[in-house]
Amino acid sequence: MGRADARRAARSGGIRGLFTWRKMLGTFFGLCLLVMGAFAALYVYVDVPAANAQAEKQSNVYKYSDGTLLARTGSGVNREIVDLAVVPKKVQHAFVAAENKSFYRDQGVDLKGTARGLLNTLSGKGKQGGSTITQQYVKNYYLTQDQTVSRKLKELVISLKVDQGMKKDDILAGYLNTVYYGRGASGIQAAAQAYYGVDAKDLDVAQGAYLAALLQAPSQYDWAVASPTGKKLVKERWGYTLDNMVDEGWLGKAERAKLTFPAPKSPKAAPGMEGQTGYLVEAANQEMARQGVTEEMREAGGWTITLNIDRKKQKQLEKSVDRELESQLDRKNNKTDATVQAGATSVDPKTGKVVAMYGGVGATEHWISNATRQDYQPASTFKPLVLASALENGSKTQDGNLIGLDTVYDGTSKRPVVGSDTPFAPQNEDDISYDRPTVQTAMDKSINSVFAQMVVDVTPKAVKKTALELGVPDKNFPERPAITLGTMNASTWDMAGVYATLDNHGKKVTPTIVKSAEHRDRTMEPVDGTGGQVISRASADTVTKALTEVVDLGSGHEANTSAYDAAGKTGTSENNKAAWFAAYTPELSTVVALYGESTKDGGGQVTLTGTANSGRANGGGFPARIWADYTLGALGGGSDATFDLEGVEHGEAPPVTRSPSTTPSESTSPSETPSGTTPGTPSGSPSTTPGDGESSPTETTPSETPSETPSGSPSAPEWPGGDDRPPGERPENGLLGQ
Repeated sequence: MGRADARRAARSGGIRGLFTWRKMLGTFFGLCLLVMGAFAALYVYVDVPAANAQAEKQSNVYKYSDGTLLARTGSGVNREIVDLAVVPKKVQHAFVAAENKSFYRDQGVDLKGTARGLLNTLSGKGKQGGSTITQQYVKNYYLTQDQTVSRKLKELVISLKVDQGMKKDDILAGYLNTVYYGRGASGIQAAAQAYYGVDAKDLDVAQGAYLAALLQAPSQYDWAVASPTGKKLVKERWGYTLDNMVDEGWLGKAERAKLTFPAPKSPKAAPGMEGQTGYLVEAANQEMARQGVTEEMREAGGWTITLNIDRKKQKQLEKSVDRELESQLDRKNNKTDATVQAGATSVDPKTGKVVAMYGGVGATEHWISNATRQDYQPASTFKPLVLASALENGSKTQDGNLIGLDTVYDGTSKRPVVGSDTPFAPQNEDDISYDRPTVQTAMDKSINSVFAQMVVDVTPKAVKKTALELGVPDKNFPERPAITLGTMNASTWDMAGVYATLDNHGKKVTPTIVKSAEHRDRTMEPVDGTGGQVISRASADTVTKALTEVVDLGSGHEANTSAYDAAGKTGTSENNKAAWFAAYTPELSTVVALYGESTKDGGGQVTLTGTANSGRANGGGFPARIWADYTLGALGGGSDATFDLEGVEHGEAPPVTRSPSTTPSESTSPSETPSGTTPGTPSGSPSTTPGDGESSPTETTPSETPSETPSGSPSAPEWPGGDDRPPGERPENGLLGQ
């Protein structure tokens, strides 16, 4: 053998010596031990982290009273977490059959699938299936969707720990609530709504199998946009899922054979905040805040909020405003029409539930809700509360007569009140004087001078106390005679509650819009819309009796119909800046208002006069017509229910025995006049509190004494200050009051 051969033999032997089976086996075991040691160290080093922020984000779901969807708001994630018990058992099994048949038996990991995923990641092939349900849950809930080796290793370790520390049902619940289904839906509840328009609890096994099959490729398998190939593949996977359920004993063969593919509905955009939705959601949020649910708590998401809003009544109210008001307006070309804002609140007087609400032309166009705003005056809708307080306190006139519906007052326009330290002499509507009107007549025709004297007879302090108990907010509410004209601030929401309390025979009614607010981690106690007796039944029923005649014969006659029993009151504030109609039937208390709001930056109150080219916009016009149209529709075309009135108080009327030269019983006599003044003239200048009218009150009463007429008959024309006259016949300088 030459030297060269010897050298080759030596090299060959050396190489074979390096790769003997013993050395190779030792190396393999050494590597295994190294990997195991590294994994053990990794297992000790890697803890189960806190949930990632995205996994815990949920939307808030708002629903109508019947459970139908109103809106989803919140975190930007369309997710509503539900308990596993809510999901039907067969639907649960469909997901296990589709994704991980051995889920209930395995240790939470699939080593082959994980190894395959690691190799694909290293080779750049991207995502590959094979992960268990536990691994997918860990990836969605604790980690990210990054395709990296470190993330996959963490997934493996955390999955082992999660499987050891959690029940299988808890893992499955977490998986179903975090996985993405397409159509913007995260979690099974959002997916059930997105694909089938039902809640997760109402899914059947065929629908559940489709949602489970969908997870393999949500965009490719969405039936609405899938290609023919995609539809073929998803139907095959749907069948595969059901067959696996049969194999696992979760579904009978006979039942499987009867199932047909449940094609999902076409996708539908989630409702936004347009139209009335934003107003309703905001009103619910405000009520939740009053009940202790902070904005931070609400914004964290996960709330299912069911409103008291009746979907049919809500739609009816919107239609009524459109039909009776918006169709008459020219907002683009008429400057006055552009300023008109409508608001309304409708309440069930037996429960306090707000069943319908109108906040304005649309929450994305006019963000202030006209239903709940409190920056306008309720005007003469306050007068029934003056009467209620008089009845409740057993008040008497200056002549000592008990106040009731038949009590006679002086109806002279601009008549100075008697018995008050604050001078006040309001002008009646269109400066009309009435001769010896009864309280009932004064209510029918909204006679300012009568109620100005009545509030003094009762005392402003007592009237305010009664009003607050009934539900009027204590906002810009002085204790002065001018409050009789509704010079405080209130919303349609407030006044709907006040009138509902009268409707409910004096038992307190508080408007409430939230039926329930549910969250997995916290609770909210709904508002109790009913309370105790705040005024006697006799007082409340007497006011109701008075207000029925306002609708039948007085300023609210636009709402009069034989289709239902109604009681109500009109109101028009100073300079015609607001017009109200507050009324109720035995089933509904509804308040409608129009507000004049400047279109300039900063808003500001402006007159409604000229709305729809109809002259003065008073409460007996557009508001009453909206109210009537809504009420008729909301009651299904009418109702046989009638007011059950008890103990109506008629009061005391003085006999008509005076001579023509004698002033009415409530006129000032020298003995009643403050020192240093002449009869009928209060000391100092009369009050001109905002809301008292478009014309300033005069300092003296008219020079002529009202003529002798039967009790309650006015010496002026029977129409109440223009409200009952056609628009073309109404003066444009009328005072508030109707």
